[in-house]
Amino acid sequence: MNFFRKLPGSIRTASGLEWLIWRKLPWITLVGTALPLLGLLALHLFSDPQISDAHDRWLQMANYMVAAIVIFHWTMVITVAIGCVIVMVMKGPGYVADGYRVPHRDAPRELTETAEEAAHYRTQDPPHAPTA
Repeated sequence: MNFFRKLPGSIRTASGLEWLIWRKLPWITLVGTALPLLGLLALHLFSDPQISDAHDRWLQMANYMVAAIVIFHWTMVITVAIGCVIVMVMKGPGYVADGYRVPHRDAPRELTETAEEAAHYRTQDPPHAPTA
């Protein structure tokens, strides 16, 4: 059984902003990770190791803050990537899903259909998509 049958008459929508963002995501990830780490490196390089315990606590707090910023940035990049993938899939061609008959009446049917009847309807050719 072919699970990925394209819906006849479906068209792909032109790509837009999602591909532009998708292509820039590796660069955004790299820059967004490197900048806070470079700032932390500069902070550690230019600080005097013989200063008080308060200064050491401040440096440790800076370490935690940079770690939090980097993890937050990665989370946002992953969120944007998921959004891009969703838009790409939604703009792609339409695929045939499981075809179930829908009764065009207000009342429910008297009898339920059997599994064989349902399988028979799913294996038939799908109805053609309406053209605009």
